[in-house]
Amino acid sequence: MPATEKLRHFRDRGTGKCLNANAISRDELARCSPWIAAIRPAIVLLTPMLVNCMQSNAPAGADLNRELTVRAAGPPQTCIPTVSNGSLHAIDSSTLVYRSGTTIYINHPTAPCPAIGPFSTLIVEAQSGHYCRGDRARGLELGATIAGPVCILGNWIAYRKP
Repeated sequence: MPATEKLRHFRDRGTGKCLNANAISRDELARCSPWIAAIRPAIVLLTPMLVNCMQSNAPAGADLNRELTVRAAGPPQTCIPTVSNGSLHAIDSSTLVYRSGTTIYINHPTAPCPAIGPFSTLIVEAQSGHYCRGDRARGLELGATIAGPVCILGNWIAYRKP
């Protein structure tokens, strides 16, 4: 018996449920669940966009390493200014990256931070508008409500284009 007949037979018993919305025609889907029929065009349009947002197979730091090869490392700095257009994110549990304009700053905390990763929200207890060595950082993992353990920031290394 084809899948559509099974579903039709299942609905004919009075339950009104659809087992598999992909196995039935658009008309049957609209009768079975008007809500699913209404959002189906949106799902078809959004699927390619969501696929593009998926993580690539490249290692987390591969793009960063490529960017740093064309830049010169400066001396270690104890503090860097935070600006409104700056972007702080984690590459892995032991590498933080702050982008400000064309400058990339790298920080390696004093010890690896288990709760900090590429998809973590970073919480930094910064003083006076600067990220400094000794500041406390914590990671809030995706879906978590309590931040992870405290990590201490190290020196910042600025990478600039020569």
